[in-house]
Amino acid sequence: MLGRILSTYLLIVMGITFPIFYAGAVIIWLLTIPFDKHLKLLHYYTCFWASVYTWVMPTWFVKIEGREKYKNNATYMIVSNHQSQLDILVHFRLFLYYKIVSKTEIFRVPFMGWNMNLNRYIKLVRGDKDGVKKMMIDSENTLAEGESVFMYPEGTRSQDNEIKSFKPGAFLLAKHAKVPILPIVLNGTGIALPKLKMNTKGIHRIIVRVLDEIPYEQFANLSVEGTADMVRQIMIGELAKLKDEMSHS
Repeated sequence: MLGRILSTYLLIVMGITFPIFYAGAVIIWLLTIPFDKHLKLLHYYTCFWASVYTWVMPTWFVKIEGREKYKNNATYMIVSNHQSQLDILVHFRLFLYYKIVSKTEIFRVPFMGWNMNLNRYIKLVRGDKDGVKKMMIDSENTLAEGESVFMYPEGTRSQDNEIKSFKPGAFLLAKHAKVPILPIVLNGTGIALPKLKMNTKGIHRIIVRVLDEIPYEQFANLSVEGTADMVRQIMIGELAKLKDEMSHS
């Protein structure tokens, strides 16, 4: 019962605040677009907007670790494991600058999706070869402009919170652009908000951990598949550590 009450509460808060925050986003976009070609201020505003919904939930306790490993003047291919529809909101709590790749359906959601369009985040049409090709071109152009790109290489949310096999796109982009890979591991969102559900139950600790960047030189001589497997193994090991730490604290 409490879970349904909290879920309803969150949906009401979102329904009330979406139009207000979107109006703020439009104002920031209009005021800053003449001098902020990368839309950084709008992105950080979006980080704040998204973070509000994890801040107001009394049963979600989000901890950020390793943010200092992100170098503000660097361009990264950022990758993370994917446990829940909550992940995107939680990752915005990092307040890191990037263009996120998300399925095109999200861009149609009133206010939130419209804001993603304002931010020029990158659209992915799933199951469409031309759509995937355009996403790769848009991502490659974004990296070439010195902007980091954020992807979930599993391609979809995990049902058991373990890290599934990686699709090659993110690692192909990193190799072509010769940029470092910045892995991120999170845990707790899959239980806090399970896949295909909008019902949160219990008190949940969520940890997002930024790992050490992987320089281009470390995977320059690896194949795309070899690069993906190397990064996946690093993330699997760190997720196991994270789960162990959380179970003993």
